[in-house]
Amino acid sequence: MENEHAGSRRNHWTFLTNHARVLIAIARDPGIRLRDIAASCDLTERTVQTIVTDLETDGYLTRTRDGRRNRYAIAPGARFRHPAEAGREIAGLLAYLAGPLGAPTASPGSGSADVPDDRALPLV
Repeated sequence: MENEHAGSRRNHWTFLTNHARVLIAIARDPGIRLRDIAASCDLTERTVQTIVTDLETDGYLTRTRDGRRNRYAIAPGARFRHPAEAGREIAGLLAYLAGPLGAPTASPGSGSADVPDDRALPLV
C-alpha cells in the first residue's frame, strides 16, 4: 500500500527544469522582459534573474541592451550539460518546444505546433 506522502510527492515533478523553461521563453521571444518570463514560468523575478545570469555565465545566451530593454540571443551550438545528453545541441529541443530559433512561433490552435519535424531531438 502506498503511503499518502509518497503519492502526493509523485504529482509534483516536471520534465523540464526552471532553467529549461526560462530558456524556452527566451527562445520564443528574445525581447521578453524578466517580469513576463516570471509570470509565464510561475517563478519570481529574482529567480528568473538568477537563472538568466546562470545561462549567460555558462554560455547559453548573451544579453545586450536595446534601449531600455534587454535583448537575448541563444548561443548557436550550445550543448546539454548532463553526461547522458553530452554532445547534443540544445537547439533541437528549443526548436521542438519553441519553434526554430529566431522564427516567429505558431499561433495557438494553428495545428502545426503539435507536428514534430526533422529538427526535433531523436528519441533514441
